[in-house]
Amino acid sequence: MSRLVSAQPEGKDYTPKVGAVVVAAGQGLRAGQPLPKQFAPWRGKPVVRHSVEALANAGVSPIVVVIPQGAGAIARDALRDIPGVEFTGGGKSRQESVRLGLEVLAGTGPDLVLIHDAARPILPRAVMDRLVDALTDYKAAIPVLSVVDSLAHAEKGQSLEVMGAPARREDLRRVQTPQAFRFPEILAAHQAWTGETNAGDDAQVARVQGMDIAMVEGDEALHKLTYASDFNVSMPAVRVGTGYDVHRLSKGEELWLCGVRVEHTHGLAGHSDADVAIHALVDALLGAIGAGDIGQHFPPSDPQWKGAASHQFLSHAGTLVREAGYTLGNADVTIICEAPKLGPHREAMRAKLAEILDVDISAMSVKATTTEKLGFTGRREGIAAQAAVSLTRI
Repeated sequence: MSRLVSAQPEGKDYTPKVGAVVVAAGQGLRAGQPLPKQFAPWRGKPVVRHSVEALANAGVSPIVVVIPQGAGAIARDALRDIPGVEFTGGGKSRQESVRLGLEVLAGTGPDLVLIHDAARPILPRAVMDRLVDALTDYKAAIPVLSVVDSLAHAEKGQSLEVMGAPARREDLRRVQTPQAFRFPEILAAHQAWTGETNAGDDAQVARVQGMDIAMVEGDEALHKLTYASDFNVSMPAVRVGTGYDVHRLSKGEELWLCGVRVEHTHGLAGHSDADVAIHALVDALLGAIGAGDIGQHFPPSDPQWKGAASHQFLSHAGTLVREAGYTLGNADVTIICEAPKLGPHREAMRAKLAEILDVDISAMSVKATTTEKLGFTGRREGIAAQAAVSLTRI
């Protein structure tokens, strides 16, 4: 997770311990599934597993999952092999379920907590980072989106007649989860809750206790699965993408290609380790799912990526592919250079790429070619790489 700057002691940095409560205690009847929707399959795995994996991959631990009474076996099966997961039974209301989850989490002493609804399976890392960053100055933070549709108030059973706008849409926000809090404060707020009606969300509980709540940008990907139609999304069976990258050769630099260090008189210059082959492959993966390019996710203007190992970029792209509901069918990478000779390294490169993406080596192809001494690669000024990938629906 992002690093916060603490006010105590002044001038010191600390990394807060971030835990999570995932609310998965409902019945999900509107979704029309044969079991509660949080355990129903969606894009190849149980709904709840998507967000819990995203939290675990972001370093959040422990993660307390609040489940229906008697659902222990199905919950453990849905979340098997994810580290740091604990379970507890839910209450009669969402607010009570969250309180019970927080009380279990209290034994581990987190500084901050993310409270998330299991019915929102896609959980972008960027939203989590924005929420945690906001807790530097606030005790609570929530992700929101603007309202773009016209709104009207209509009583149940009435015709489609506008009965009056409740407020200007410019003043309204769509509230999502996860919602983030400093842990002691939100635990105390839930334990003090005496509302006769069920709290709509945890921000309502916090507001009753006088907490100021920061609003950060949410994400349309945090869509809540509610109706049967949400489980019938049509996705292409196969998607393809291509990528291309170039880096300049320079003395005094290390040469990294496909995650393998290659001994050579020159290395590739760039903001990261300049692994031109991985960069091309990352762009191919991102392109296949319509997720932009490597520069959008890892901008060279960001100092945190200076000298970074490119396997981090590839791992991130692989995670996004899985979150989009796809798995790698195959990847074909071509490296274009006059020197060094890459044949002896080809199998090591295939193995490394397969390891990073957690796929079988048979899905990986790495080739090398020259331009017959033509162009900048022929003059040994730089190395180029191109990649093509196919993705199959999970």
